[in-house]
Amino acid sequence: MKKASEFRTKTVDELRLEEKDLRKELFNLRFRKVTGEIENPLRIRHVRKDIARVLTVINEKVKQTG
Repeated sequence: MKKASEFRTKTVDELRLEEKDLRKELFNLRFRKVTGEIENPLRIRHVRKDIARVLTVINEKVKQTG
């Protein structure tokens, strides 16, 4: 789990790539959960919270510039 301060050092484009990667990871984790192959089910919660943090920082940056 990353902190919001780690995301604030990145540009909006980098954050959008990070969000895309996190969403792919979330999809894979959900798929593994359904098939029963998941090692750490709490990782799903952490990834969801990271996505929320990324989106929050993106919104902050967009409001600052526009």
